Amino acid sequence: MAEGMKQPTGMVNGFQVRPGYYEYNGAFEVAGGVNFTVHSFEATSCTLVLFHNRENEPYAKIPFPDSYRIGNTYAMIVYDLDISEFEYAYQFDGPFDPTRGLIFNKDKYILDPYAKAVAGQRIWGEKQDEGFFYKARVVRKEYDWGESKQPELPFEDLIIYEMHVRGFTKDASSHVKNKGTFAGIREKIPYLLELGVNAVELMPIFEFDELEDTREVDGEQLLNYWGYSPVCFFAPNTSYSSKDPHNREGLELKKLIRELNQNGIEVILDVVFNHTAEGNEKGPFFSFKGIDNNIYYMLTPDGHYYNFSGCGNVLNCNHPIVQQMIIECLRYWVTNYRVDGFRFDLASILGRNEDGSPMSKPPLLQSLAFDPILANVKLIAEAWDAGGLYQVGTFPSWKRWAEWNGKYRDDMRCFLKGDANMAETAIARMTGSRDIYNPDSRGYDATVNFLNCHDGFTLYDMYSYNVKHNEKNGWNNEDGESNNRSWNCGVEGETDDEQINALRLQMCKNAFATLMCSRGAVMFLAGDEFCNTQFGNNNAYCQDNIVSWLDWSRKEKYAEMYQFAKFMIHFRKEHPVLRKHTEKARCGFPDISIHNDAPWNESCNSETRCISLMYAGRKPNQETDDIVYVAVNAYWGDVPLTLPELPAGLIWKIKADTAAEYDKAWQSWALGEVIDECRITIKARSVMILVAEKR
Repeated sequence: MAEGMKQPTGMVNGFQVRPGYYEYNGAFEVAGGVNFTVHSFEATSCTLVLFHNRENEPYAKIPFPDSYRIGNTYAMIVYDLDISEFEYAYQFDGPFDPTRGLIFNKDKYILDPYAKAVAGQRIWGEKQDEGFFYKARVVRKEYDWGESKQPELPFEDLIIYEMHVRGFTKDASSHVKNKGTFAGIREKIPYLLELGVNAVELMPIFEFDELEDTREVDGEQLLNYWGYSPVCFFAPNTSYSSKDPHNREGLELKKLIRELNQNGIEVILDVVFNHTAEGNEKGPFFSFKGIDNNIYYMLTPDGHYYNFSGCGNVLNCNHPIVQQMIIECLRYWVTNYRVDGFRFDLASILGRNEDGSPMSKPPLLQSLAFDPILANVKLIAEAWDAGGLYQVGTFPSWKRWAEWNGKYRDDMRCFLKGDANMAETAIARMTGSRDIYNPDSRGYDATVNFLNCHDGFTLYDMYSYNVKHNEKNGWNNEDGESNNRSWNCGVEGETDDEQINALRLQMCKNAFATLMCSRGAVMFLAGDEFCNTQFGNNNAYCQDNIVSWLDWSRKEKYAEMYQFAKFMIHFRKEHPVLRKHTEKARCGFPDISIHNDAPWNESCNSETRCISLMYAGRKPNQETDDIVYVAVNAYWGDVPLTLPELPAGLIWKIKADTAAEYDKAWQSWALGEVIDECRITIKARSVMILVAEKR
């Protein structure tokens, strides 16, 4: 952008103006004024509308002169504006023909889709005055990243911690000063470091309206708590800031990201480019509908909205204009916020053509894969959508896109609770799902393994409930997934039965240990490390209360689970062979081998419920081999095992046993060496992990 102040060349409605910067979308400060740039393919005119802060009646309307339009882009500099004193919107005039998806309305105030801040959303849950509509605010670009360096961790080394910004610290048990905010997460960075995770995945932080479709059920106000309904893709949710960020929106988030990065923790944003909060014909009209409805949304031939998102509308992601917007948006978050990666909600929609059909080489996905600014950014797809397009293992990748491995979640849940016919599949999932992610075509960083996420049961609930309990959502328990592949260990919900509670804890440890011993990146839900519960609710999207908030008191109540989770995370970090292919072991052991009940026994049948894997390789720049043996017994009885014979001078040492007795005083387990001819017995429903070490 050119330096120095350009002089006004005209006057419109009492404001000095001149043509602006056509190649830069949005509104931003320039010398002497503010630049406003916006584009519309079908509009016949555009007017800039200015408001005093928090007022709904404009104090100025400034039509863009015809000469300020080049192609379909309007650009104008307006002089002598103080960005702290106004909010803005647009009005577009154009054709009205709903059958062709054209619904221009010159009387509607339209939110700038490139706005860097949305006004009026500051206080969480604050009801707006009647007649409220979205307006934008100009943000000062004053944050200096200096020499700040991002971690750029290898993908397979990621241990991702999925969290909701508000829910992570909102409960009083979090003991932070700035509860439910970006600043609250900063206060918990020492905890994240102690736990050992190296990436946080933030559920949607783009501006959204938590009061969208608000309702009351049994005296509890239900909100759009999760935030999967974006109002503006370029603006951070200001209600997640602990202080009023007027004209400095995003500053607190930037400080959070910088401090996390400085501590070796990457930040991944959960982004929603599959739909917007404008909904269908019955939904609000505040942004894309008033700019180019038939371009930004995927419409049926008669002008109605497709709904592959399940939320009323679908962004027309592979239209060139929408592609440009999404790419520019992601670049913005990477360059201005130093975001390390993105998880794309219902990403299969991003691969649909303008008529809704799946594409073999979607232009948007290919452009993101090869974009030079996004070159080091993690791209993670939720490889399905609400329209039935399921692409786990087949998502277009160019060896750049990874996937939430939904098959890992489903298959491992079935195996771990003891289902028949799952052993061979469980081995495939633990060893990198090479049956669905061929390394030749997908590389070694295609899978994100997980058992639990925001959508579904928590880890604790997975072994406390056979069925969902979503009554508090107000939909007669009809919402949410019904096939949870869970097991309540004998009693539905909370119980005083000590044996059942002990079994549940052991099952949680089994699942966590198995996840941490699986090849590829791993992810788990915040709070699973200390048995957080949602009381059987597997679709807590509307619960802004203790159902969704982390109850940090459970960290003490379930101290054994927390200590075990922390141990397993650090154990995974210490042994690269668990995460990825390494240099070949000097002893000649293969990279991965299957042993089940006896050395080198790969056979499985419908009744096999105990599997054993051995990973072997070498740590970088080390001469000694890294050999780890993992046995997972999903059977309800003890199973004798014979371990592979080790090279001379080495012995098997037990590093983890989920059935071992826990010493609360020492916060440790009674573990030891395997001396007796490599024979051990693995207890019922337990996991054992051994490492080859010198005698």
